[in-house]
Amino acid sequence: MPASPHAARWTFALVSAGGVVMTLDVTVVNVALAAIARDFDAGLDRVQWTVSAYSLAFGALLLTAGALSDRIGRRAVFTAGMVLFTLASAACGLAPDAGTLIVARAAQGLGGSMVFAPALALIAAAYEGARRQAAIASFAAIASAAGALGPVVGGILVQTLGWRWIFLVNVPIGVLVVAGALTRMPESAAPEHPRRLDPLGALLAVGALLALHYPLTVGPEKGWTSPGVFLSATAGLTLAAALVASQRRPDGLIDMALLRIRALSGAAVLGFLARMTCLGVLAFVTLWLQATHDYSPLEVGLHLLPLTGSVLVAGMFVARLQKLHPPQTLVAAGFAAQALGLLALAAAADGGPLLTATGLVLLGCGSAVIFPPLMGVAVGAVPADRAGMASGLTNACYPLGTATGVAVFGALFTARVDAGLSTAEGASAAQEATGTGQFGDIEPSLRPVAQEAFTDAFTAVCLASAALCLLGMLAARTLRPVPTSADTPVGRSLTGTAQAS
Repeated sequence: MPASPHAARWTFALVSAGGVVMTLDVTVVNVALAAIARDFDAGLDRVQWTVSAYSLAFGALLLTAGALSDRIGRRAVFTAGMVLFTLASAACGLAPDAGTLIVARAAQGLGGSMVFAPALALIAAAYEGARRQAAIASFAAIASAAGALGPVVGGILVQTLGWRWIFLVNVPIGVLVVAGALTRMPESAAPEHPRRLDPLGALLAVGALLALHYPLTVGPEKGWTSPGVFLSATAGLTLAAALVASQRRPDGLIDMALLRIRALSGAAVLGFLARMTCLGVLAFVTLWLQATHDYSPLEVGLHLLPLTGSVLVAGMFVARLQKLHPPQTLVAAGFAAQALGLLALAAAADGGPLLTATGLVLLGCGSAVIFPPLMGVAVGAVPADRAGMASGLTNACYPLGTATGVAVFGALFTARVDAGLSTAEGASAAQEATGTGQFGDIEPSLRPVAQEAFTDAFTAVCLASAALCLLGMLAARTLRPVPTSADTPVGRSLTGTAQAS
């Protein structure tokens, strides 16, 4: 039974406020990376974890948070997640060193998964019929707009108050949302057969992801054959194998039977790749804009508007395109647009602002076209009673793709910087500063070499990401058209929220 109009409005407002701060924290931190590196005297391997830790925790625990909300109550999990996210935001803002910031960002990701997992269910329980669809669409639009404005908001805060305020600003918002949830938000009824909790699966998933990401971040510096890197990679593969073995039962964290459906597994892999090639590259785009153009954080945010703005504008036409073209055509076209955008950015390393803006627009348009068809295929390829699990699986792949992109491209970036500096006498001391674009900390005689190495590394990242887009274009053929998915309530709800997650 839907809530009263008054309670429904409160639920929508509170869930939307939670969605805004969750989405902001995906994009807002990118413009602060250079400032964080400067304050903590940290290299790229440490700085990139401020992005990866949030995305890893968010994606790895999203399914567990959803199952937990079905069992103990969606409002309870939403509120607890908001409390954790708020406390973690305060810890981020007050962090005395990079290590503390990384741990606090992981806690933010855990809180974010608890807020986001029950969000759609809370809205769906508050409304019915056409009003439910309108509310879900509005929630997706608000969250997408927050993501688009994230770099600008972050730039303003970093430039006027300092980077710590991109986290501290969440605290008063979080307090108000928690107070409202406790006093104004009704609890939604739990499903008749709630999903079983799988703490072992959750622990194995988190352990595997962390162990596999560690070698990517430290391998270029410590050596790929160093004991620490080798042991971490071995542990990650072992934990991943244990996770797969633990999920063979039908009530596990991941329904392995669903992954045998080619359209669903294809949609999950393609969503993972699309996030790698877009948000996985974004951290290096912001560093490049700040380092090579000497832009302020606010100027970086404004120069990223072609990317974030094109996502919103192109997204308004996707529903019409889905009626005209099958999913595999749209997804392939989206990857093609992203590839062209990345090639333009690679050329812009030695070009002007027009080429940069063109590349960002193509990257944003490609991203906007890819995700809604993927979600439509994912939920349309499975029985209606498994649509929630299918949505959860594909949604979990998105932040994991972001984290993997940052790690993989970070390893490539670091390797190219080191190779560029290896021929210059005395340049080894400048490697850490070069990796984060802190050219002011480098001796004047070495700056030209450092700048050239940095530009070459950025170009390599763009070209590698473009190559992955070509792989995505080919893999799009695995998708089967699902004509009815976009016309069903589940299809419309979930394709709309794909951009928000």
